[in-house]
Amino acid sequence: MNHKLYFLLSIILLFTGCAKYHSPQRYTWPQYLRGASFTDMTETARIAKTPVFLGAGGTLVTSVDSPVEMDYGEKVKNDTATSIAYMTKLEYELYDALRKPGISVQRAGTDVVIILVRDAIMDLNFPDISSEGADTLKTITKILKKYNATFIEIAGYTDSMATQQAQALSLDMAQRVGVFFAKNDIKTARMFIVGRGATRPIAAQDDIGRLTNRRVEIRLVPAR
Repeated sequence: MNHKLYFLLSIILLFTGCAKYHSPQRYTWPQYLRGASFTDMTETARIAKTPVFLGAGGTLVTSVDSPVEMDYGEKVKNDTATSIAYMTKLEYELYDALRKPGISVQRAGTDVVIILVRDAIMDLNFPDISSEGADTLKTITKILKKYNATFIEIAGYTDSMATQQAQALSLDMAQRVGVFFAKNDIKTARMFIVGRGATRPIAAQDDIGRLTNRRVEIRLVPAR
């Protein structure tokens, strides 16, 4: 009897592990994303959101143990050095974990940006996260939980071919990623979610370049 039960549980776990991820119904998205900000993650927006972030259990990067040697009385200098050290570790960990086609990790000052080409995380002919994309986002989620002294901007982009629908399509991608994070216990108080349409292309608007311009960018900024 025990062997039969073990076999049955093994089959259930096998199929559960292989089950494809599906985004929840769209009407439930506001519930998952309650607490997220649907605006650009400017410095002003982060300052305004910091009390909410802290109230939700968020952590400031300046309260994290840092290997950086501090200069007495130099708060701004110390905070900057701590942020750089923290974000450098985050960048390296993301880079090592995300060596996949269509995915890159870049540094912009103290910020870290993850670029996810649409076809690397979503189904080719359907607007939802693919099985491979779910695995990638799970990896990112695990690291975001570890480095929780950060704000997260999730920005969707389309190519220049999507004119009238560009804003809606780009926001849809960003929200799907945000919902995935929220379902996996990333605090929405950290999130800023925007759809930027065809603005800010990072490649030529030819057949190959358009595949790159359709993307989601996750920008991580130290909370301080």
